[in-house]
Formats: sequence, structure tokens, C-alpha cells
Amino acid sequence: MSWLTNLNKTYEQHENLIGRFEKKKNGREYALIPVSHTTQTAHIEVVLDGNGNYLSAKVVDKEDSSTIIPCTEASASRTSAPVPYPLFDKLVYVAGDYERYCDKPKGTPYEDYLSQLQSWCESPYKHPRVESVYRYIAKGTLLTDLIRDKILWTDEAGELLSSWPPSPDQQNAEKPDIFKVIASDQSSAFVRFSVDIPGEPESRLWRDPSVQEAFIGFYETSLKELDLCYVSGEMRPYAEKHASRIRNSGDKSKLISANDSSGFTYRGRFRTSRDVATVSYDVSQKAHNALKWLIERQGIQVDGRVFLVWGTEQLDLPDPLEGTFSLYRDEDEEAGGGDSTLKEYAEQFRRAIKGYRFDGDYKSNAIIMVLDAATPGRMSIVYYRDLNKEKYLERLQAWHETCYWQHRNGRDQNNMPRTYIGAPATRDIAFAAYGPRANDKLIKGLMERMLPCIVDGRKIPLDIVRSAVIRASNPVGMEDWEWEKTLSVACALVNKTFEKEGFDVSLNTETSDRSYLFGRMLAIADVLERRALGKDEKRATNAIRYMNAFAQRPGCTWTIIQSNLQPYQARMGTEAGYLNRLLDEVGAKLSLEDFTDKPLSGLYLLGFYSQRNDLYTSKKVKEAEANAEESSENNDQGEI
Repeated sequence: MSWLTNLNKTYEQHENLIGRFEKKKNGREYALIPVSHTTQTAHIEVVLDGNGNYLSAKVVDKEDSSTIIPCTEASASRTSAPVPYPLFDKLVYVAGDYERYCDKPKGTPYEDYLSQLQSWCESPYKHPRVESVYRYIAKGTLLTDLIRDKILWTDEAGELLSSWPPSPDQQNAEKPDIFKVIASDQSSAFVRFSVDIPGEPESRLWRDPSVQEAFIGFYETSLKELDLCYVSGEMRPYAEKHASRIRNSGDKSKLISANDSSGFTYRGRFRTSRDVATVSYDVSQKAHNALKWLIERQGIQVDGRVFLVWGTEQLDLPDPLEGTFSLYRDEDEEAGGGDSTLKEYAEQFRRAIKGYRFDGDYKSNAIIMVLDAATPGRMSIVYYRDLNKEKYLERLQAWHETCYWQHRNGRDQNNMPRTYIGAPATRDIAFAAYGPRANDKLIKGLMERMLPCIVDGRKIPLDIVRSAVIRASNPVGMEDWEWEKTLSVACALVNKTFEKEGFDVSLNTETSDRSYLFGRMLAIADVLERRALGKDEKRATNAIRYMNAFAQRPGCTWTIIQSNLQPYQARMGTEAGYLNRLLDEVGAKLSLEDFTDKPLSGLYLLGFYSQRNDLYTSKKVKEAEANAEESSENNDQGEI
């Protein structure tokens, strides 16, 4: 019940935001929904006057289609049974002339809707604008009005069109607006109402707080039977059915469900679902509405699986699934190479975390929740952690300071490659392990498996590290940018796996690890051949071409690489002196027993990356090259 408690607390902490619409990056709106309300995607908006007369109608744009609607327990969880919403609903419920243009529906949806709306209008909680809707709906002319204004379209027989174009000869005809916003036929269109009264500031009923409060008061009078709420510990009206549409407006899956008393749901253990546990109506509504809001606001969805992180009081927390780069407040800061870079990275990351740590919120907890649905009707909490906020930030900081490497992230304002040191995002880890064409099912599975490694300090699964190392060892099968990204992510995972060894981006010249030394030799061979080929030659070096085989059989493969390297050493002459000496120096550290075909561990990638990075950035190497060029020029002048 702790997840319900935390969601209920989050709702109550942010009651001042109820009904306030916010926009997502894609332009779609969302809001924290009031109790006894849910959201639906509206397709048609009908405008009435205060006396219930039809004024106009329009097709709703997709960006403005999210609509807060009143709902009962039964309507919020309806499936195929005709249960009407109290105010806004589909045409089959709100159109009295539905049978004139469509097939006869099951049951009596229009009569049930009208009866329920009448009960609201005759109660002490009636609202004048809702009464205007009731007077119009009672006329039974909605479909006729919409067809006359060419909001809906009929065929030659006078029935609503089920698709567009209606015939092959109209293939090039302009598509009506209603068919641009609705996935199925017109008869399933959802209708919302506005009541235009002069002098009133808000005509949209779905955004009128007074209408929302009126329905809440009306519906609470029907909730009379009390039971012990397992969340609040108080005797309150209990919830018989719980909300669906958690991930989106079309989601039928529920987190709490026990609505099959005639089947094998209880299997003889309980008489009713209330014998298991009871949750009060208001707690269930607040918790589910808070969850919907949080998912819209800051949740990450991958193939239906939702990853959500929030604080009960301070909502925004660093996302454990994101990389270090997303946490940097100043993206213009760049990280170079060497020990000073690691110190700068650690300081920069701590400054980023400090903003969350010292925000004046000392009571909030960090909640991590992963949701998924195995079937269309049942949703489960795949992963749940409730941590003290300070402990969560400490564990996140430990992850970013141990699973790190140097990465490239686009280009800066001067069109120079932007490099930084940090931890990779879990999505990048998925692409490094499984390739950029990995499907969402693989990605969401990896993201879920990585969460305990980040939040609980568990070891990274070896199959993930192994997959990333294998792909990083096969550069010929990738473009340069893809391989460089895969290589840096693989190095970060290997660095975390061998955390106790204390390797770093900067070159480790003291270690005698066999794999690391072989990686250094491969990098020296790659740089030497690349410089011999020159900047204009783009083909892969022998070191890169044989990299995959080198990782599996380093002894015999190195013999091939070294023999292929000799022409380039001869071409460079004295300019290759420093690299030749360095190659001999590293090779001398390998003992005779190490020079075998035993496969290399992932540490060879660290040696390869660090050595190559050092050769491209070290001042010592540049000075050696400059001296070699100067010596060559002097020899040429002597010959002349």
C-alpha cells in the first residue's frame, strides 16, 4: 500500500495545480485531474447558448483534444457494457437521433445518459450550464445539427460514413477534418460541450472549476457505504472499482482489479474482493489521478512500459536512466583529457546534484516506479523503490562517478566536437549492446535490468557488458560515429565492472594487465598507420580491420597486424621513431606466458581507448613529431 500512500500524498501536496493545463513538448496538454474525473480524447466540440440552443460545432485539433470529464466508478471502468459518462460522451450516448443515421446500438445508451444527467440537474448540486446541455440533449437533434454543419458526413443512403473516401472516384477529394482526427468510423466520435453565456469568462465546461465541484458534490452523495481504508486507516466510502486509462486515454489496464465474482478470481479463498483489502474512493481517485499526471509530466514510456521517478513534495529529481550530460546545468562546459578532466567532471557533477540536494526540501522521498501490462486489462508494478531523497542522490552520485568514460556529444558553437566525461544513459547502453535497430522490447528490458545497478548498487549483468564489448570490437560493421559511441559506452561498462582496479580515461602506464597492454599495442598500431596514410585517406587501418579477431586470438592476430604495419613504418621513416619505441616499450611489458591466443577481457578496450586518446592529445607526442620533422628538414638541406 506504500505506493498508494505516496501517490495520495503527492496529490494532496499539489492540490493547487488541480485543473491547470500544462503543455508537453509535442504541444499536447495535460493536467492534474480532480476527484471523480478522468480524461478523454474529444473529437467534436459543440457550442450552446444559455437556453440550450445549438450555436455551432467544430472538429477538435489533436493538440487540444485532451478533455477532463466527470465520471462515475462504473463509467470509468466500462468496457463493452453501455455505461454513460455523466456529461461528455460518445455519439451513441448523447445523440437522441443516433438510430436515424446508424445501426441500432445495444441496450439503451441514450436513455441511460439522459436519465443520469437529469438526476444531476434535479439535485442540490445542479449547475446552470449543465442544465443547458440537458435541455439541448433532450431535443434529440445532435447528429442532425452536426451533419447540417458538415461536421459529420453521410452517404447516399443517409447513413454516417464509416471511412474516407466513400468511393474510388472520390480518391482525390479533400479529406474532411473529422477523418483526420478519428481512427475509427464517425459513429465513435467523442463529444464535449461549451455553453456560451455573455459576461461569463469561461464557456468550456471541461475547464470550469464550478462544474467540476458541482459534480463532485453530486456524486459524493451516492457514496454511502463505509469500510476501513487500508491506506488512510479511516472508515470511509470504499471504492468498488478502480481507475483505468493510467498510461493514456486508451489504456484499459488497471493496477487494482477484482471485478469477476462469478469466475475463479477468488478461487474459494474469499467471499468478496473486500475481504482482501479495501481502499477508500477518495484515496483511490487521488492516487490514480496523481499517477496519470506524473506519467504525462515526467514519465518515460518504452513499448508500453512506464519508467517514473518523482519526489512526494519536490517532484523534479534527477532521472536514474539519463546520462551525466543531461544533468549538467551549463552545457557549454567541455571536458578534455587527463587527470584534471576527471577532477573537473567530479566537481561539475557534484554541483549539478547539489541543486537537488539543497533545494529546501528535506522531507521528500524519492519514488521509483516501473509499470507494465502483461494483458490489455491488468497492469503490474514491475519495479518499485521508496528511498530517502538524500540516500537516492548519494547512490546516483556513486553510479555516475564509477560508471564513467569520455564521450562525444555533438558539436559546440564553434563546430568543434564536444567531449565530456560521464556515465552513459541506459538507452545508449541498449544501443551499444544490441545495436541502433534494437526493438523497444529489448530496450525496455535492459532499462529495467539496469535500474537496480544504478539505484541499489548491484553489478551490471555480464551479458550486457559482453554484448557491448563484442559490438565495440567490430568497428568494420559500423559507421565511424556509431563505433566511437559504442566504444565509449562499452568502456564505461567495463570500467564499472573492473571498478576495483581503478582504471581511468587517462593512460595507465604502470599496469601489467595482459588485456590492457594488448589494447595499448593495438592503439599504437592504429595511430601509426593512420598517420602514414594521411588525413585524406579514409579507409580503415589494419588494426581496426583485425580488431574483432585480435580480441579473440591476440597472439597470432598481432603477428599479422605487425607484418602489415612494416610498410607504413618504412614510409614514415624517422617520423615513426617515437611510436616505434613506444610499441617496443609496451610489448616488453608482456611476459612470454601472456603472448598467447587466450581471448582478451574487456579491459583491452580501456587500454586501446586511453592509449589512442593519449597519442592524439599528449604534448610529449606532438613535440616528438615536431623534432622528427625538423630533423628530416635538416637532412634534406644537407643533401642539397
